[in-house]
Amino acid sequence: MPKKFPILPLVLVVVSLVLSGCGALNPFSGSKGPDTPPALLEAGQKAMNKGDYGQAAEYFQRIKEDHPFSRETAEAELGLADAYFRQDKHAKAENAYKEYESLHPGDPEIPYVLFRIGRSNFRQFTSIDLSQEEVREAEEYFTRLVQAYPQSEYTGDAREQIQKCRKLRAYHEIYVADFYMRTQKYRAAWRRYTHVRDTFDSLDKCVEYARERVQEAYYLSLRQSSEEARIAKRGSWKEWFNWL
Repeated sequence: MPKKFPILPLVLVVVSLVLSGCGALNPFSGSKGPDTPPALLEAGQKAMNKGDYGQAAEYFQRIKEDHPFSRETAEAELGLADAYFRQDKHAKAENAYKEYESLHPGDPEIPYVLFRIGRSNFRQFTSIDLSQEEVREAEEYFTRLVQAYPQSEYTGDAREQIQKCRKLRAYHEIYVADFYMRTQKYRAAWRRYTHVRDTFDSLDKCVEYARERVQEAYYLSLRQSSEEARIAKRGSWKEWFNWL
């Protein structure tokens, strides 16, 4: 007759592993220093208060990896994003905040998270002559915050950030339009100036500048088109010299 093994002790072992947040399953969880989720969280918070954001990130990351089912995991996830942000690792911070939002959509911290996603994007801005994708995405998240949480303590700052984003986007459009004017691509310049005039109505100086330039660009575009049509029909004056 085959020997039966007691089931109850095995069940208790499995339950204890789950309750410990699976830390015992990680072969690296026996490192020195704090090891339990509460101790790691406390150590991470103390490191944040001291300005040691790299060390804080390590503590929060250990909670995520060694104790993914603990009560402290959500707070560690947000702490990790904050630690990245404080280190100016804005791409990592952006991803960490977005992960938090996707995992905890109804959390009370979501207004703060949306604001931080916007700030992380905004701080990735490098130059007015490059793509403004980060600035555009920052504006989207600030706008989401203002619309979804109008009573939030972060809404006022979000409105200010929206204006900064719009100003950078307008400057970029004007920069590109001016470049088209210098290179005699007048129709493209006219379209860009028109876009600024019609889109950024709250930026008086940008709109005024675009309104002045749009007329010049339009006139030059018409003259250029007329000249191109004439050349297509009769040929360029330069071609007549070839007969001399």
